[in-house]
Amino acid sequence: MNIILVGPPGAGKGTQARHLVETRNMIQLSTGDMLREARDSGSEMGQVVADVMARGDLVTDEIVIGLIRERLEGDKKGGFIFDGFPRTLAQAVALGELLESVGEKLDAVIELRVRDEALVARITGRSTCGNCGEVYHDVTAPQPADGKCAICGASDFKRRADDNETSLMNRLMEYYKKTSPLLGYYFAHGLLKRVDGLADIKVVQASIAAALDN
Repeated sequence: MNIILVGPPGAGKGTQARHLVETRNMIQLSTGDMLREARDSGSEMGQVVADVMARGDLVTDEIVIGLIRERLEGDKKGGFIFDGFPRTLAQAVALGELLESVGEKLDAVIELRVRDEALVARITGRSTCGNCGEVYHDVTAPQPADGKCAICGASDFKRRADDNETSLMNRLMEYYKKTSPLLGYYFAHGLLKRVDGLADIKVVQASIAAALDN
C-alpha cells in the first residue's frame, strides 16, 4: 500500500508515520532525508544533489523523482509513505506517472485535520530533548520536575525559534496555499481520506488504520 500523509506543521505526521512503519512494515520516504542520504552516498545521483545543495539552489522535481524511483525499484516491504512530496500539482502528476511506470499505484491520501487555534496552542508549548529528540509540552506532557529527560536523562531541552504564534500563522498560510490544490486534486480522484488530527494519538492511529483498511 502506498500513501501520502498530509497535514499542517505540528499535526502529528511524523508520529503517525513512525507507527505505520512499525505496525505495517511500510517505508517512510522523506524528501529531506533522501536528499541528505543521496548527498552523502557518493553515487552519481548523490554528486548531482551535492552540487545543487552546495550552490544553494533548489533541487529540481526531476532529481527528487529520480531518488524516489531508486527507492521504488528496491525492497518495497509493506509499501511507501510519501512525506514532504508532492507539494505541487505538477509533482502529484509526476508521482502518479512514476508509480504507474513501476507497476505501483497510490492507494490513499490521508489528511490530518487540525484547527488552527489548537495547532498554535499545541506547537507554542512544545519543547524537545536536545539529545534524543523526545517531545514535551508545557500542558499535556511537561518536562520532568527534576529537569532531566525521562527517556535519556539529558537536561538539554530546546524550543524552535519559529515556534511562536506569528511565525506559525505565516507557516500555516503557506501550507494552505500550497496544499489546497493538491487536496482538491486527490479528492477528485477519490483518494482523499480525512482524519481528526486533534484526537488522542491512539484514536488517530485507529482512524488511519480504518481509512486504509477500507
